[in-house]
Amino acid sequence: MRQILREEFGKLGCKNPKLLFPEHHLSHAASAFYPSPFPEAAILTIDGVGEWATCTIGSGRENGIEILRELDFPHSLGLLYSAFTYYCGFKVNSGEYKLMGLAPYGRHNSPQVGKWKDLILSELVDLREDGSFLLNMDYFNYATGLTMCVDEAWEKLFGLPRRKSETELDQNYMDMALAIQEVTEEIVLQLAQTSRKLTGSDYLVMAGGVALNCVANGRLLQSGLFKDIWIQPASGDAGGAVGAALASWHIYLDKPKKRQGSDAMKGALLGPEFGDREILKVARRYGSVYQGYDDFEKLCTDVAGLLEDGRVVGWFQGRMEYGPRALGNRSILGDARHPEMQKKLNLKIKYREGFRPFAPSVLEECIHDFFELDRPSPYMLLVAPVRKERRNPFPRDYHSRPLYDRLYYLRSDVPAITHIDFSARIQSVNKNVNPRYWKLIDAFRRRTGYGVIVNTSFNVRGEPIVCSPEDAYRCFMGTEMDYLVMGDFLFKKEDQPHYTDRDYWRQKYELD
Repeated sequence: MRQILREEFGKLGCKNPKLLFPEHHLSHAASAFYPSPFPEAAILTIDGVGEWATCTIGSGRENGIEILRELDFPHSLGLLYSAFTYYCGFKVNSGEYKLMGLAPYGRHNSPQVGKWKDLILSELVDLREDGSFLLNMDYFNYATGLTMCVDEAWEKLFGLPRRKSETELDQNYMDMALAIQEVTEEIVLQLAQTSRKLTGSDYLVMAGGVALNCVANGRLLQSGLFKDIWIQPASGDAGGAVGAALASWHIYLDKPKKRQGSDAMKGALLGPEFGDREILKVARRYGSVYQGYDDFEKLCTDVAGLLEDGRVVGWFQGRMEYGPRALGNRSILGDARHPEMQKKLNLKIKYREGFRPFAPSVLEECIHDFFELDRPSPYMLLVAPVRKERRNPFPRDYHSRPLYDRLYYLRSDVPAITHIDFSARIQSVNKNVNPRYWKLIDAFRRRTGYGVIVNTSFNVRGEPIVCSPEDAYRCFMGTEMDYLVMGDFLFKKEDQPHYTDRDYWRQKYELD
């Protein structure tokens, strides 16, 4: 690797550069601590594996990081969760979000969920009081084989065969998802308690793929164990890039950590940006019809009206988000009050499973109006309860009904973003961090009285989030989105050439 890097730098005219290789979990720790708003903090990193470590507990103070505890491969919370992702029929390293979204459909406090939790903690995981654990590798295959677990052993243990991808999801797999989600939350809480005990800090920062489990994060916040927590928005391995750079800057070069009071991630809006020239170039290439606006406030007012009418809008603005979440610059938007919006977005726009939940984007000033959360959540990494009550009683056949139909038995002013357990994965929008997105939501608030909308990533199932105007236009044309906004330009689907031929556009989008 060193030789390859030196050769490539040489092609750029840089001979014999100094190469630094921060360890994987040190990079995660640096990505969490240095951009955080805290001058000192406990640091918890949890993922699948990096080099040999799968979890570390550290302490950050001023510009230094000290690793205090480490758990090594093959004993991994991330790989345990991925094994259940695999067994429930989802793709490892991408389907973990689905497993987390499926868990609330499990039967809380049911005998089966309780039984499976006991089996996990007695047969699969030897959990210690400090949150460290050993996995029973007789049940796992990822260390020496090509699959996550030993299917025959799991089927014998749980009395349930591995679900094949794309087959029907029955209640058993929902209960299994809930069981491992609750076990995961317990382990994260115990690790956080150990972090608090070892460091004595009132603050916690987190990174690593497991830190993207926003349900566990919400429970950790509600526990009151720390005064505040901050999670790197690109907690997965992509965030290791910024962590490696920050570790080199602060530790190797001994540069001070200056940021205090607010985080240094700039809303995670750190990716490529495209201007009017690039947008109009794409419009000319495809003969697109659009309306240009000189007044952005007028554009926001018109788009807010479209959302109020139940239209689905692709929203493409400014710099692309860094990390796995769309935060208002590469987003698909809808009206959170619309009872059919969740189903419409899943089945007609995203082309994905009907149970998948959607997140709200809410004005930071309006969080308390809709959610039981006492602080901002700018990176969609905290789950909190929605401020309403369930409609009771549920019908007797509630658990046998299709997943998305169960949402109709919830009383919520914002049903499109209310999950089955009456929670939501919240993104708060700050006026100073993302002013254009804030203005749109505020225009919707002024029209409807609701400072909250649906926000999902601008892509379809199996594809990455769109980056360029060309990506956005092709995705827009290949789905049933009604409108697209790129910069100050509004595109109406029905005005576009070949607007009824989605297969034509879908093929162009996927091939390129």
